[in-house]
Formats: sequence, structure tokens, C-alpha cells
Amino acid sequence: MLPMDPLSSLLSGIRAEGSVVSHAVLTAPWSIRFADDAPLTMISVLRGGGTLVLPDGTERAVGAGDTAVVSRSAPFHLADRPATVRGPHAAYEIACFTGDTECAAEELGGIRWGADSQEATVLIVGAYRASGHRHERLLRALPPVLVVKEDAEACAWLEAVAVDASRLSAGSQALMDRLLDWSLVCTLRNWFDGAGADAPSWYRGLADPVLAPALQAFHDRPAEAWTVASLAARAGVSRALFAKRFTRLMGRPPLAYLTQCRMDEAEALLTDTDLSIAQIGRSIGYADAFGFSAAFKRHKGLSPRTFRTAAA
Repeated sequence: MLPMDPLSSLLSGIRAEGSVVSHAVLTAPWSIRFADDAPLTMISVLRGGGTLVLPDGTERAVGAGDTAVVSRSAPFHLADRPATVRGPHAAYEIACFTGDTECAAEELGGIRWGADSQEATVLIVGAYRASGHRHERLLRALPPVLVVKEDAEACAWLEAVAVDASRLSAGSQALMDRLLDWSLVCTLRNWFDGAGADAPSWYRGLADPVLAPALQAFHDRPAEAWTVASLAARAGVSRALFAKRFTRLMGRPPLAYLTQCRMDEAEALLTDTDLSIAQIGRSIGYADAFGFSAAFKRHKGLSPRTFRTAAA
């Protein structure tokens, strides 16, 4: 079994589940209103292009080969051009998570599917559900919209799979859901790799040859009684060198980082599970409920019990 790195852990709480517009083909003028307020919405432009218009008026052009990820947005638009939303055009809406309806092709106002002229815009869209609150830390690390350029071969392969799935053969929905999950991971990794200092500290640390072994060990076994010395031993360097390098790259001392990660994990477990306070404390390295409760209140301002009640 592979160890769980931070990005994998954060993405474990968010999934594409029956929420795919697998192969929309649009001819200008057109606009799509995304009404879900989904935690994440991913739009891959296989051909053509358009402009994302966010609620605050921000506009972001996307073209062939671009994959855009919009996070935590109120309803937003994608249009062939910004002026389209104010004039006569073919208007569509995607709302996979409202009411009891499913996001199916028949409910999208006549969006055409399958092959079309080269002038048309071809999209693959995925809206992501959240199961619990584990993904919140990931969302805090992302801008309102990010755009990553994909290569032509990847786009051609993605379109071929989408066309096959749109035929609604057995397993097609599961195929597209997993394809979207895979694509989201690749897109976020590519964006983090190119973000440099703007990437979250936990991602930068995993790319560092000294810190990576220690971070991986901690995230794989957070309940272990880690010290700066034991983490430095994992990294294969002296305690002083490890602490200095960790603080410079991660923006905080090693033990402060460990405590924050443990409190974030405790917050997710208090919200998303029925585990007892003592069980949660033990799972993140506290010997008893009293010690865990004191640490949690010190960092979050509420006792674990009060926090759980408020969240519920």
C-alpha cells in the first residue's frame, strides 16, 4: 500500500460523481452558466475557446488545450466572448447538484454532442462534490481560477474517450468520473509545479530532497511521537540543519507545522466522522482526550466537543 501524501489526502474528500458534461459542442454565440457553487469545477477546452466571467467581473480567456479549475465560486459564466452574455445567444445552464436532478445531456438545453465542425468549441466539464471538509485546506491554497496548458496529444486522447463515453454504453459514467478525477490530479500537480513560491508549503516541501522523506513519514504516520531529531534522522541530516531548512522553506518550525497538520486533520475528523474525542486524539498522536482537547482549543479557539456541535 502506497503512503498517503498531503495532496492525495486532500483530494480524497472530493470526487466527480455523475457530474460530467462529457462532450459539449457549441457554436457561437453561446454561454454556459455554472450554477452549482461546486467546490471545484474543471473545464477542459479541446477545441475553440471562450472567456470565463467570474462573479466579481474577472475575465479569463481559455483556448484550445487549456484546462481551467474554478474553486469555490458563486455562479459564473463561460461564453464564446464576454459581450455574448449581454446579447442574444444560445444560453445553457449546468446545475448538477441542485435538487434531485442528475447532470444529464438531455437536461442541458440542447447542447449538441459528438463530432462537429472545426469552428465549434468542444468542452469537457466536471463539477466536483465534496464528501466532508478534508478538501478545505486544498481550496485555501488555490486561486479563484487557474489555467494549465495541456499538450495536443492529451487533448485528442481526452476527446476520444469522451466521445466513447457519451454513447452511454455500460460503465461510461464511471469511466468519465474516474477520468475527471485523474485529470484534476494532473492539472493541479502541473499548476503547483509551475507556481513556485505561490505553491503551498506542504507541496514545496515534498519537492525538496531533504524535507520530502521526513514529510512523507509524518503524513504517513501522524500518530507517531515525532520530534525534530527523529524527522531529521528520516531526512539524513543534522537536527540543526533540518530545522533551519524546514523553517526557511515551509515558513514555520517543524513542530509548529506538525501541530497545525494534526489540528487540521482533527477538524476534518470531528466534522466528518462519529469517532470519539479520545479516538481522534489518539489517531493524530495524543495519548488522551484531555491533552488533545487542550491542544485543539489552544489552536482553534474551541474545545473539540464545542467545535463538533457548532459544525453540526
